[in-house]
Amino acid sequence: MRIYNLTDNDDAAIVAQQGIFQVMEWKRDFSVTYGSAMDAYYASEMNVRRRQLVCNLNGKTGAVTNESAVKPEYVGNGVVVLEPTYRHVLLLDPSQMGGAITVNDGLFYACETTIQQHAVMVSRPSAMVAGGEGLFNLSLMGQGTVALESPVPASEIVTVDLENDELKVDGNFAIAWTNGLQFTVERSTKTLIGSAASGEGLVNVYRGTGRVLLAPVAANLANPNAGSGAA
Repeated sequence: MRIYNLTDNDDAAIVAQQGIFQVMEWKRDFSVTYGSAMDAYYASEMNVRRRQLVCNLNGKTGAVTNESAVKPEYVGNGVVVLEPTYRHVLLLDPSQMGGAITVNDGLFYACETTIQQHAVMVSRPSAMVAGGEGLFNLSLMGQGTVALESPVPASEIVTVDLENDELKVDGNFAIAWTNGLQFTVERSTKTLIGSAASGEGLVNVYRGTGRVLLAPVAANLANPNAGSGAA
């Protein structure tokens, strides 16, 4: 099968490639209206561009993509192109990060079928359940490529390596972390009264030995259109 005017389009560029995946970025968007042309131009100048994940299946490897709560598997020969996103796409290999990683809820995009998946329950204060916070994150294990949707490019990802240490993050800034770390959500002070008096709430805590990938300039990992913040 031959495909024309996709990855070879003059306005498309392959900005990352690993395993069966290619990350294609559209440098300019010509499918805009007269009224939105100016916004589209300045968005492109600030690197706000449409990106698509291209999966080149080779008959031996399948791809698992995220569509709502269902993750269908595609196996065979051919090409699968995922829907456009304005987020950045990160390509990771869990085997290069201790063999297993946990990703923040909602950031999973796709992976090769050599990657095993299972849900991990997060230890959270009971008040968070009523607040609508998620109770599970996705753990990915094995050798192969994982694609994650990120609110920031790889150049803005901050890596923190812990060795029998503790990292507290005031905000939902972690992209992924190695499974050797214990992850909990805790109150920022030991007592409810102290927490209310200090004006602080809950923090994400990572304990042990491992690695955490942070996106400290992203205000909200669940909403890529939100304003910037700090960890």
